[in-house]
Amino acid sequence: MNHLKQLSLAFLFFAVLTESFSQVDTTRFTNHGPQLFASMIQGSVFAKDQHGNDLIYTVVRGEPAHLLGYDLKTKKLILDQALPKADGAWDLAQSSDGTLYAPGANGSLFAHIPGTQEVKDLGVVLEGETYLWNLSSGADGEVFGATYPGCRVFRYHPKEGFSDVGKGPLVENENYVRSLAFYPKTGMLYAGVGSKAHLIEINPKTGEKKELLPEKFKDFEFVYGLEIVPGLDGNDRLFALITNGSITLVYNLKTREFEQEIQGMDMRAIAGENSGKAVYYTSKSDLMSFDPAQSVETAQKLAEGVGTALAFNIGADGKVYFLTSGANLISYDPKDNSLEKTKLQIPGQPIPIHSLLTAPDGKIWSGGYLAGGNATFDPKTGTHTFLPGLDQTEAMSVLGDQIFFGVYPKGKFYVYDTKSKWMPKENNPKFLGQKEGQSRSFAQVSIPERQLLVFGMIPEYGKLGGAMATYDLAKEELKFFDSPVDKQSIATLAYTGTYVLGGTTISGGLGKNPETKEAVLFTWDPTTGQTLFDTVPVPGASALTGLIKGPDGNFWGMGDGTLFIFDPVERKVIFTQKLYDFPPFKSHIWRSAFLVLHPDGNIYGTDWEKLFKLDPLTKEVTQLTKNAALLVMGNDGTLYFKRGTELWSYRP
Repeated sequence: MNHLKQLSLAFLFFAVLTESFSQVDTTRFTNHGPQLFASMIQGSVFAKDQHGNDLIYTVVRGEPAHLLGYDLKTKKLILDQALPKADGAWDLAQSSDGTLYAPGANGSLFAHIPGTQEVKDLGVVLEGETYLWNLSSGADGEVFGATYPGCRVFRYHPKEGFSDVGKGPLVENENYVRSLAFYPKTGMLYAGVGSKAHLIEINPKTGEKKELLPEKFKDFEFVYGLEIVPGLDGNDRLFALITNGSITLVYNLKTREFEQEIQGMDMRAIAGENSGKAVYYTSKSDLMSFDPAQSVETAQKLAEGVGTALAFNIGADGKVYFLTSGANLISYDPKDNSLEKTKLQIPGQPIPIHSLLTAPDGKIWSGGYLAGGNATFDPKTGTHTFLPGLDQTEAMSVLGDQIFFGVYPKGKFYVYDTKSKWMPKENNPKFLGQKEGQSRSFAQVSIPERQLLVFGMIPEYGKLGGAMATYDLAKEELKFFDSPVDKQSIATLAYTGTYVLGGTTISGGLGKNPETKEAVLFTWDPTTGQTLFDTVPVPGASALTGLIKGPDGNFWGMGDGTLFIFDPVERKVIFTQKLYDFPPFKSHIWRSAFLVLHPDGNIYGTDWEKLFKLDPLTKEVTQLTKNAALLVMGNDGTLYFKRGTELWSYRP
């Protein structure tokens, strides 16, 4: 029976040219464990338990994220519970019935009763919504939440479950509801939308919607943060942070007029006295206060260097309490201007590996997702070294003794001189520059003979068209060029010896739907920035990724599961073949396949959560393992890939 089954499988392979599932030697795989750890906190809120005790809650990123609770008096950790399948939470809210809610970064909503040790997963809020942003507590135990990618607002009530407040997207063709604020006096809900900014007033009972954002802000990216503070004589105010530009609009909820624009105000959290006489906020790490009925020009600086507030609370004792992104719990007493600060102990969590590189000395470098940071693994000694200082590294490349980094956000570039110590505060790594309107650089190629680095980019939120960039090592000059393919971004790059070969993706920044149908292979002159030639190697493919120089001297790459081979001399595609099924395009695709030509003559790759071997002669694909992404080859031929937070290796 087993023999017949093997014959059937063999026939199936040759009939449909799909993957081979031959037995793989599992002893060739090694788990080197998590590489990067962080104590990055996000969503935070002051709350009370059933006995009236004051608590502070926050969420530390990780896989999974953890909900942490602290006693405000003792500063002791009283809760540390995982949020399953969620890697973080951007907000927390306590409802009127005392329940604490956390929006999981996996589309689920979590509930916790302060003072207990239980966290309950309430499930996915609305079908198709994969990410939750802000929460706002409503009336009678209800809570509202903001979603992605459907640009929707949900309501949850313990007795009634989930419902879609807006009955569909708040704004058509937008993906994000990024911020929420509920106004108890009128029962109205305010929602901030992106990646093209909108400020929507919505009646949660009827679903009726109204746009409030002034026309001059319609080309901004997000209404990123919303807060409501009390005012005198019912002049309560809605504060709305608009990005890009970091402008906070002040909207009078009584007069329904925008009163002023404030620059440089941190809007992760603000607090207003019940008297309506003062608003507290942080700006450039300073604690500030002003009368909301007056111009912000009258604001007073109360304390310097306190950090960025994630949550505020004005206690019954009149003190202003706030938690900063640096995990400092601070109390400020307006009576005598005294300040007390306590550093909360945040348990570090492993964070996902986001990029990999083999350095000249053989160490395997990794970059951390969202929380940032970098780390090295020495295969010879098994030593791990954490290197803090940079934000999220999208990709790295080597030229000589230097390592170059493409860093998110804002499309920044850095270079590290490996001959000196890693000292970010001492300009090593050194900041090289950035380009406005660009966000990420996944595609990079080093050209030693020209002493040149070439980068391909993904644009900012809500934009299409990825720029190209070059860095001349001798001149120490960073140059930028427009996208070589209109309305497409750069997913992969290689150097043919005479020109740069690049593959695009139809995707742009998040929150913007593609306006083209298929990815393009292009040739590009790094000296002039001119596109020399382009073609479509895989009709209908959403992205071209994994470009390498193959064993035949031609360039091999992947387009949505289909192999293509390009002759750089004749400048034409000479071969294509589907190797495996690829999921249909959904929201965006920036990178997919990673390919490596191994000394054993085979090509190894990762794509769509698998590690595989490709025979260059027969084009036969053998799946080696599942749950694998990214790929680099060590100096001894060992292959390194990632599984979430863990670095793994495979010895062919």
